[in-house]
Amino acid sequence: MEAVQCPLGIGGMSRRGTGWGTAALVCAVVALVVGFVPILGDFVAIPVSVVAIGTGVVGLLRAEDGLATNPGTALAGILLGMVAGLLSFLTIISTVVG
Repeated sequence: MEAVQCPLGIGGMSRRGTGWGTAALVCAVVALVVGFVPILGDFVAIPVSVVAIGTGVVGLLRAEDGLATNPGTALAGILLGMVAGLLSFLTIISTVVG
């Protein structure tokens, strides 16, 4: 008897190509959380938020091309990455000025 391999994920939807949007959201959440740590946040949060925005853009473009199935996750990663970067930047400015 020959084994049959199913290329589809759970629920019949392909899971291929969804890593970019998920990576963007994870990086954005990490940047947002780490941004409030005084010294670590200065060196980690802004680069990680830039990575979140970049991977989110790639994920969104892949979703538009039909290669990914999670444009909402990619967009959330982009927006949250922007918020995390802005908050980290404002935290650094307030630390230097204040």
